[in-house]
Amino acid sequence: MSTYYDRLSPLDASFLALESRTTHMHVGAVTIFEAGPLSEDGGVDFAKVRSHIASRLHLIPRYRQRLAWVPLEQHPVWVDDEHFNLDYHVRHIALPHPGSEEQLKQLAGRIMSQQLDRAKPLWEITVVEGLTDGGFALISKTHHCMLDGVAGVDLMAVLLAPAPTDEIEPPPPWEPRPAPNGTELLVKEASRRISRVLASATHIREIPGDIGSVVGDVAHRLRAVGASLTSGWLVPADASPLNGQVGPNRRFDWLRSELSEVKTIKNLLGGTVNDVVLATVAGGVRRFLLEHRGVSEEALAGMEFRVMAPVSVRSSSGGGTLGNQVAMWLVPLPVGEADPVRRMEIIQAETERLKATDQALGAATIVRMSAGAPLTLVSLGARLAANARPFNMTVTNVPGPQFPLYLLGSRLEATYPLVPLWEGHGVGIALFSYAGGLFWGLNGDYDLMPDLTEFAATLGLALGELHDAAADAAARRADGEADERSASTRGGKKAKAPKRPPLGTR
Repeated sequence: MSTYYDRLSPLDASFLALESRTTHMHVGAVTIFEAGPLSEDGGVDFAKVRSHIASRLHLIPRYRQRLAWVPLEQHPVWVDDEHFNLDYHVRHIALPHPGSEEQLKQLAGRIMSQQLDRAKPLWEITVVEGLTDGGFALISKTHHCMLDGVAGVDLMAVLLAPAPTDEIEPPPPWEPRPAPNGTELLVKEASRRISRVLASATHIREIPGDIGSVVGDVAHRLRAVGASLTSGWLVPADASPLNGQVGPNRRFDWLRSELSEVKTIKNLLGGTVNDVVLATVAGGVRRFLLEHRGVSEEALAGMEFRVMAPVSVRSSSGGGTLGNQVAMWLVPLPVGEADPVRRMEIIQAETERLKATDQALGAATIVRMSAGAPLTLVSLGARLAANARPFNMTVTNVPGPQFPLYLLGSRLEATYPLVPLWEGHGVGIALFSYAGGLFWGLNGDYDLMPDLTEFAATLGLALGELHDAAADAAARRADGEADERSASTRGGKKAKAPKRPPLGTR
């Protein structure tokens, strides 16, 4: 049997390079299920859950692969794990009585504080029973080098179904493919590089006579790269109480809001769901810094607080494939602005500018340009960028299915995602929309964010404030339009409409 390996992309490899003792680069989630057929007397049929996962692993082969390294260049590759043992990756634990939500959050924080073993496939699922209402939870953890948020949705689709079922298909037989030894890897990688050079030369010869479209695409990409580099990646963000030296320990908290509330704001003020999320985060950060960190209004007015917002560049045909296909936006949040509607307007204008300058394309092109660079240089660049702290926080928002999903016969009630903390970041926010709910997962450094629960509460208050302000602004606008129509009909001629405050002012 021939040997097999799969080389990690530069972006996937960079997530390995960024990891340190205190910077964990796994993504994860706490998914909560109702007390359904899988629950028995307050427990859960763990053997059935394990069998179900085993029956689906052939659809996600990366989950039975481990890392290996090319000699000399030390680039990581995937190989089949000849010692794969599902019992190591699927674990079972029970909360002590009473099984409260707070206990589940503490357990999630403890699990997320532990790094994945790089000698094994980089994922774990812990089945948690003993929840107060008789339900159960899954705490999942997967290294970021394996998948991004959108790929994670595809993974969820593998394990969950849109209708309840008790059927578990027997897993097909699996035989690990032999992994190449160090010498074979070195030879195969040398051959791959030569083949790529020859293919590039052939491609150049096959370029049609009219190369205007090719030149135009290159120029477009270069402009996007320039816009991305000048958006703040080379300049440190302002210091804030949410930033500092992180340790290895984590807290995890969450909140739920209704997607309909977010869409109402979007419909009243324009923009996108993601604009509403960013405006809510801006309001939550502002309120938290004022009320819980003692930051003054004057200091907030002069603070440039930036978030990094991952943007999927996965094509519609890219579903079902693991690995990362994301680029990054840098978005300044107007934390110094007191008016919630005005904050929304500023963010709308900023995201429109990011789209107009194709900064997602620029960031993706920069990553693609690093494909031929030695991993040591890619690692150095990634670590320098992280240490420079060009942004204060990560905010990632992944859309999910708007219909119920089931793990065998148990309905999925909630899923709270986790995004890694970069060096110097005290908190990161990940959101997932599902079945009419918007689920916020907050990953916090244990020492920098002892009041993570209070931070979660300020996000909820900021969303309510924005919703009320949007409704008031829309009502004032409607009243002004009604006055204009009434005045235009009086005396058969149009009268001058009275002045009204611009949208976003009190």
